[in-house]
Amino acid sequence: MYTSTRDNYDIVSAAQAIKLGMVPAGGLFVPEKIPCFSLQEMMSLRDSTYQEIAQRVLTLFLDDYTEEEIQTSVKAAYNEKNFNHPLIAPLKHLREKTYVMELWHGPTAAFKDMALQIMPHLLSYAKKKVGEERETVILVATSGDTGKAALEGFKDVPGVRIIVFYPHKGVSKIQELQMTTTSSSNTFVVAVKGNFDDCQNAVKKVFSEREFGNELKRAGIELSSANSINWGRLLPQIVYYINAYMQLLKDGKISFGEKINFVVPTGNFGNILAAWYALQMGLPINKLICASNENKVLTDFFNTGRYDRNRGFVQTTSPSMDILISSNLERFLYEMSGHDGEKISAWMQELAENGGFRVDQSIMDAIGEVLAAGYADEIETKETIGRVFSETGYTLDTHTAVGMKVYEKYLEKTGDSALTVVDATASPFKFNNSVLQAIAGPDALIGKDEYEVLQALSEYTGQPVHPGLRDLDKKPVLHRRICTKEKVQEEIKSILNI
Repeated sequence: MYTSTRDNYDIVSAAQAIKLGMVPAGGLFVPEKIPCFSLQEMMSLRDSTYQEIAQRVLTLFLDDYTEEEIQTSVKAAYNEKNFNHPLIAPLKHLREKTYVMELWHGPTAAFKDMALQIMPHLLSYAKKKVGEERETVILVATSGDTGKAALEGFKDVPGVRIIVFYPHKGVSKIQELQMTTTSSSNTFVVAVKGNFDDCQNAVKKVFSEREFGNELKRAGIELSSANSINWGRLLPQIVYYINAYMQLLKDGKISFGEKINFVVPTGNFGNILAAWYALQMGLPINKLICASNENKVLTDFFNTGRYDRNRGFVQTTSPSMDILISSNLERFLYEMSGHDGEKISAWMQELAENGGFRVDQSIMDAIGEVLAAGYADEIETKETIGRVFSETGYTLDTHTAVGMKVYEKYLEKTGDSALTVVDATASPFKFNNSVLQAIAGPDALIGKDEYEVLQALSEYTGQPVHPGLRDLDKKPVLHRRICTKEKVQEEIKSILNI
């Protein structure tokens, strides 16, 4: 069963939580109790495939889904048609005790595919379980990657339409083209004049406006979300952390029970929160290292206990992390405060009204036991891509480079000798201009358009262009809508003809 982080809503089933997306009264759904693996159960996963681990994890959290429903969803999501690597999320040895977990082998070349290939199946079953016959409209705010992954996952799903909002001129050209060339009658894409936080706040506001909700209800429509505010999106991300540990165990790189670190480049805090849930389930984790770019609101929070979004917004070369309001931090604070919904409500109200809040020292002490945080600026990010390529031949994207640099700083500061896995959250080809410039110098871009840069990067690195990024120049741009953040609701009404 699932409860609200603000103690302002009835306890619901997994299917209800996934169907609703977020708590209608404000807040996020979290499991009442986190299920745990016994030592013996954890040991038994050692030789399991990605699909088998997904089945086990999802079964523990989705009480009201049958084994067959979960199995069908897993098979439909994690297969050779959707993922171009048989291991789904392979580990690459980089140096000494450092590994990279490649989470970008899905259809859209980003880690969001890991969850968004299965989430539409979980949502379809959820609707049937609760007897929901209305059309579902999925609203998505994206900083770049979630948008295309959600469009890909939900396109052509019966009874569902999806509208994606992204910051106008705030994503890479490749990311934009991935979204705006999506061809399906149930997909819609809108550029919003502003940054990601403007998109996210506008979408959240739509969810919380009761009058608009009633208007949609009369039109036979209900809203849901595919952002990581939806538990059905966050839950599948737990799987790849457990899978990574089992890969290392099977390959003899660690002994059972040995604790390892995970480094997670993050903006909205969902990816690293999934690792924390894996830890709570019994996965031997030593430290979670939260990596931010120059929009380092999370780094500052974890180092001071004060969350403050009242600062300048920086547009970086790692745009999926250009976020100042990290939605999933609410879930984490709810867990770390001992499920104190009253406290969470007060903090979130303070954030909305004043742009910040401060948490108790006791909570910060508890967080410090499991989590470290750091950031990398633009110069460090670029330098890391070039240096790692030069030293190892491995090509990092801009987000993964942030994670790598933050880990290097952490290692220098702490001397922590635990084996460490760095999340590679996107293919380097998604951010081809920045990556090619970092490894080949600024002159490498001269005279080349977006598609020529893709080819140049492929030739320089010896890697094929990711299948999801090929031939984008041959696809027509089908979505050209642009609006201000104040007009998001009107744009939705226009799209839905209400």
